[in-house]
Amino acid sequence: MDVSVVIKNLFIIVPLLILLILGHGSSGAAQDIVAVQSVRVAPYEEAIKGFKNVCDARIKELVLSELKETDVVEKIAEIRPDMVLAIGMDALSMVRRIENIPVVYLMVLNPQSVVSAERNITGVSMNIPQERQLRAFLDALPDLNSIGLLYDPDRTGYLAENVREAAREIGINLIAKEVHRSSDVPSLIKDMKGKIDAFWMLPDLTVITPETVEYLLLFSLENTVPILTFAKKYVESGALMSVGIDAFDIGTQAGEMAEKILSGRDVKDVQRVDARKAVISINLKVAGKLGVAIDEKVIRRARIINPGAIR
Repeated sequence: MDVSVVIKNLFIIVPLLILLILGHGSSGAAQDIVAVQSVRVAPYEEAIKGFKNVCDARIKELVLSELKETDVVEKIAEIRPDMVLAIGMDALSMVRRIENIPVVYLMVLNPQSVVSAERNITGVSMNIPQERQLRAFLDALPDLNSIGLLYDPDRTGYLAENVREAAREIGINLIAKEVHRSSDVPSLIKDMKGKIDAFWMLPDLTVITPETVEYLLLFSLENTVPILTFAKKYVESGALMSVGIDAFDIGTQAGEMAEKILSGRDVKDVQRVDARKAVISINLKVAGKLGVAIDEKVIRRARIINPGAIR
């Protein structure tokens, strides 16, 4: 064989082999994510743990409450990450103007109010599908026939519509009324007296204030109307039952989405989703005061507030 030909071929093959080796080595390199959150609170920290549990990336955390006058978007541009993780509504509102970096959100209750058709944004909402919540309520209270609901159409109109659809599907009578001022809540609740078997509390800032929650809890006890809600803290205060989210699992969901995007999937092909795991909390002391008997199967899979109160 002609030596000159062999040498010529080596000059072609060796550089190609080097490129292949370097390329293979860099493909496994960790990628960079900037995680933005408004404050350091336990649910956000738990969500980040869930995210890190499945997403193998270097994460730099930016906490809005600690940055003072810093322009977060400019800081992100300086860091040039492969992805931005927005934890909570404030963080998502801040970073939604980023267009050239994938954004994954989590721990956001109503992302539709902030993002619409942005092709670089996806994530996991804090919403548990309303039909799933209603079926959980019925498992605990099988004799439930009529539910009351108050909502501000500008805040939770879309959730109220989901509740209507779920109630129609399951065959529950829903008495839903619009609220535009928090001061109207007591009179609207009072009008439901004798007409509802339970009241469904939505995460609506017009409906829920310290004053209205106090009135709702008093109405519940005086009229033996259980309150069904979305957060354990209201169960601890006197609501009967909540169907809430698991922050760690939401973080895991977001981490799974991030892995797909960092592996080359187009953001627009990674669908925005609701929380997949529901956590049920029940206050047995309140159940006793209301004379409500809850199925043992439901109790066994719930987080119990005041355990043993009516055993």
